Amino acid sequence: MYFKIQMKLNFKGKSAIVTGGSGGVGLCTALKLIEEKIHVLALDIKEPPNKILKNKFFHYEKIDLTQFEETEKIINSFYQKYKSIDYLVNTTGVLWFNKDKSAEEMDLNVWDKVFEINLKTMAYLVKIIMPKMKKNKFGSMVHISSIDALSGDDKPQDAYGASKAAMIRFSKSLAIQYGSFNIRSNTILPGAIETPMQDRWKKNPKEKKNMKNFMPIKKIIQPHGIASGIMFLLSDESIYTTGTELIIDGGITARP
Repeated sequence: MYFKIQMKLNFKGKSAIVTGGSGGVGLCTALKLIEEKIHVLALDIKEPPNKILKNKFFHYEKIDLTQFEETEKIINSFYQKYKSIDYLVNTTGVLWFNKDKSAEEMDLNVWDKVFEINLKTMAYLVKIIMPKMKKNKFGSMVHISSIDALSGDDKPQDAYGASKAAMIRFSKSLAIQYGSFNIRSNTILPGAIETPMQDRWKKNPKEKKNMKNFMPIKKIIQPHGIASGIMFLLSDESIYTTGTELIIDGGITARP
């Protein structure tokens, strides 16, 4: 006898905050969340597509997340309306290929700014959201790190890689500290994704082709592939998963 088993992701929560929610992985995740009738507050410095703004489950605020007080005000307003913040999807990040260099060559102001955007905003979000999750004794957070956090690079983006590694350490600590409140924290480590961050491929398509050939699956990662991993980690199907990393890189880190 054969049994057909189909996994359906279930979600206890009703509200979510998605940073970087106007494009790329953030937007794909927001679309998946609103399909589940979860109210999404998308925070981004750029505008989302007009079409999604018509959806009653999608809420958008233009914000530079490095501005703590303004960020806190917006999140508190959303919380007051929906009485909970159940999920945090943190996709905020910058990768400045032309500025982020080795320590010897780097402008240290660039180093500070990369850390502020990639890591300090994570601390801001946790500081604002964690008391609300604790009050409701429920929450799941997914932070987008990178496989760059796992190794060095002879073509360095050292501020990027170091900040992404710090995100992993921070997430593990959150998982330990708040697990007793039924709050989980995990990271996803993507490889190269076809998002605006990789606009350089338009100028150098050969580089994209080389990346594709290097990947064991021979496919450039699309944003929806990362969003699917995020949805699993948010869902009730991963209730025993916290303080860990999900690598979605097309097999690059499996290579010798």
